[in-house]
Amino acid sequence: MRYWLVMPAAGSGVRFGGDGPKQYAPLAGSTVLEWALAPFVADARCAHLVVALAAGDTEFEKIVARLGALRAARVSTVTGGAQRSRSVRNALGALANRAAADDWVLVHDAARPCLAAQDLERLLAGAATHPVGGLLAVPAADTLKRARGAAGSGPLVAETVERSGLWRALTPQMFRYGRLCSALDAAHAAGRSPTDESQALEWLGEQPLLIEGAATNFKITANADLALAATVLRARGATGAEREGAS
Repeated sequence: MRYWLVMPAAGSGVRFGGDGPKQYAPLAGSTVLEWALAPFVADARCAHLVVALAAGDTEFEKIVARLGALRAARVSTVTGGAQRSRSVRNALGALANRAAADDWVLVHDAARPCLAAQDLERLLAGAATHPVGGLLAVPAADTLKRARGAAGSGPLVAETVERSGLWRALTPQMFRYGRLCSALDAAHAAGRSPTDESQALEWLGEQPLLIEGAATNFKITANADLALAATVLRARGATGAEREGAS
């Protein structure tokens, strides 16, 4: 099969607390963004990768330089938008003259550096046989609380939410190119900003497939998450140099 990859990477990482955007934070011999890109750069089934960057971003050029000419030729960039969904739509627009409406497109967060190869394979195999597409997700395991307005030192518990049937959405998420473009266009026209691609499809009445993935495919949110990500990558025996050689 063939697919396209879109990666929104225009965020400023306000909650991260580092010296710069979290996608460029050093991680296990590379950067968070390089680890997030690595499975797709190494996959011959990925026809092209489009990364949505913040205006004025100059750091990504360094990553492209490290890819080498052949791999760099499969990567292009666009300027991202004010919200994640706008960045995704801009990146999809860059594929307008290349991707067919029925082609598969994967969207993966730049801040998820620990995607396992077997999870990518599970997504590609499972979503490809579904009429809508699907996403990696993890069943909710913790007890969930709904909060209400803060009082004193913090928010109060309003109720315990039944977790049966609840999943945490991850990425990549995989949908048909034309349908995903239409879903995002409809959401934006209605003044809505979906927090992931699945939600945009859901608003059109679609029911994407949930494909269970590993909880280690987490998003870097705070600076402390880098240590956990490094532990995950180290447990796989991976280093930046080894990854680059393998890909």
